[in-house]
Amino acid sequence: MSMIQTLILLFYEFFKTGLFAVGGGLATLPFLYNISERYPSWFTSGDLANMIAVSESTPGPMGVNIATYTGFTTAGIAGALTATVGLVLPSLIVIIIIAHYLKKFEENKIVKDAFYGLRPAVAGLIAVAALQVLKVSVFDLDAYAETKNLLSIVDWRSLIICAAAFVLMRIKKLSKIHPIVYIIAGAVIGIFVF
Repeated sequence: MSMIQTLILLFYEFFKTGLFAVGGGLATLPFLYNISERYPSWFTSGDLANMIAVSESTPGPMGVNIATYTGFTTAGIAGALTATVGLVLPSLIVIIIIAHYLKKFEENKIVKDAFYGLRPAVAGLIAVAALQVLKVSVFDLDAYAETKNLLSIVDWRSLIICAAAFVLMRIKKLSKIHPIVYIIAGAVIGIFVF
């Protein structure tokens, strides 16, 4: 595949993701998992789990960070720019159109109903994304396939860390701590545990 074909394919795949992933970063994950299955030379589902972790701890939207990284590793700087523009362009076009017609349609019942109808779709996309992240980070299906031991399906260290983080974030005093502290703590724990 030539460089031009690769760039066109990067733009096309990330444009589709940007167009249909209504709701932002987490809503892009089902589309990104689909891309990883169709183009394993770009990134695997395991690579995607690592990209999610890095994207969540770096500035900028998760989807844009992942698009930029994928484009860069696939086709260098031109690929990074192409994938990023492909992901962002649909939102830009929609925002320009909405801004142009907003005054006319802000009280339109059909427009209100359309946005109301999008809510469950966004919730569904985010739920699928959460399940995919759990599947990659907490469950080890490869270990189960090798051993056929039901207990080996769960990565117990990851499950304990996930449960502890969930409980700690529910404590009122700890919920007021800046998120960067949790990111750094997660990185430190990840280095020592894994």
